[in-house]
Amino acid sequence: MVLEKLSESLKNTLQKIAKSMFVDEKLINELIKDIQRALLQADVNVKLVFDLTKKIKDRAKEEAPKGLTKKEQLINIVYGELTDFLGKEAYKMDIKEKPFKIMLVGLFGSGKTTTTGKLARFFLKRGYRVALVGLDIHRPAAMEQIEQIAKQVGVPCLLNKKEKDPLKIWDEFKEEYKKYDILIIDTAGRDALSRDLIEEIENVYNLIKPNENLLVISADIGQTAQKQAEQFHKSCHITGVIATKMDGTAKAGGALSACAVTGAPIKFIGVGEKTEDLELFNPPGFVSRLLGMGDIEALLEKAKEAITEEEAEDLGKKLLKGEFNLIDLYEQMVAMKKMGPLSNIMEMIPGFSQVKMPKELLQVQEGKLEKWKHAMDSMTKEELEDPEVITTGRIDRIAKGAGISPKDVRELVKQYSVGKKMMKMMKGKGDINKLMKKFQGKMPKGFGM
Repeated sequence: MVLEKLSESLKNTLQKIAKSMFVDEKLINELIKDIQRALLQADVNVKLVFDLTKKIKDRAKEEAPKGLTKKEQLINIVYGELTDFLGKEAYKMDIKEKPFKIMLVGLFGSGKTTTTGKLARFFLKRGYRVALVGLDIHRPAAMEQIEQIAKQVGVPCLLNKKEKDPLKIWDEFKEEYKKYDILIIDTAGRDALSRDLIEEIENVYNLIKPNENLLVISADIGQTAQKQAEQFHKSCHITGVIATKMDGTAKAGGALSACAVTGAPIKFIGVGEKTEDLELFNPPGFVSRLLGMGDIEALLEKAKEAITEEEAEDLGKKLLKGEFNLIDLYEQMVAMKKMGPLSNIMEMIPGFSQVKMPKELLQVQEGKLEKWKHAMDSMTKEELEDPEVITTGRIDRIAKGAGISPKDVRELVKQYSVGKKMMKMMKGKGDINKLMKKFQGKMPKGFGM
């Protein structure tokens, strides 16, 4: 999960609010210290942290609005201030002019060329005709890399491996550009932000006149992102930021918050190495996920590529009810694997990240799913609908009929039992879930509940 430690700390803070008898100054001071500690550990700038927590503390002293308890108001304040802190609202890309030109700039090693493929897939899945344009003439093998990425995603790649002038390469394909809705343009990076880099990018920018000029920044650089974003914004007219390598880095909080205050908002985040691991950055949903309240909007966005919106909503409802049979379990596992790692999907479902799910439940291999399908093909209708009737004798019969080992069948039954147990535990989670359920209809528009 992105910013797992920060998320865990913030969820503990909400638990503290939910379990408290009443909200007083002592509780508020404890919460402020908890939030400060959590954000500082996530590498957020000290001044930004203290500015944020001062706002939370000042607002916490206000009277609760009609219809909200003091606890609900406090959660609302924490959510609202964190959302504003990270950019307030989601970015909406309005693609009217065609071809719509998206140019990527950045330092060497930020993941810029890889991001061209992720963006191409993102827009391809939304019905646009996309092409990549390779203008990185400096880095060895850059042209080969973007060519391979284009083949992997299934889009054309316009480049000239022999030409050493990016302006001439751009002009060479002018007639080709008319065939596409979106052009994603890869430019050269450098080891440092130097004058010659800026001059080249400005020349390319002035020729192409991109609709979006996005700075690709690696989230593992932390607070240094602010200086880079400000310099690129000033010199190269960037319209926004793509933060890559958001998974598995404690410094991501520093990069997110640093970019948010530069005037160049974060528009996408990279959350993994695969081409599908790119998300629109939606501060309300992102904060909702950090706080353990889910992000239905992001879940449905992921699900559109694998299943229909109705199936995705039904999937969430079934999981939350904890009432499912073996067929439901299998279909849910298959559907969610299409949407990405199960651990990432679980955090998007409201309430799910409150439950400590066993790793074995979240890391189902494709091979196991195939064996489980064979096992279910060998089961009776009674066994599929009520797996609790499956005894040792039945396991042997099912395994023989499916051509798999009894161990594989036992794993399937165990997976079902553990899953059902987890769902029941989540339903009875207690204070925090009750408070969130009561609070659900009172969140600001866009809150991922």
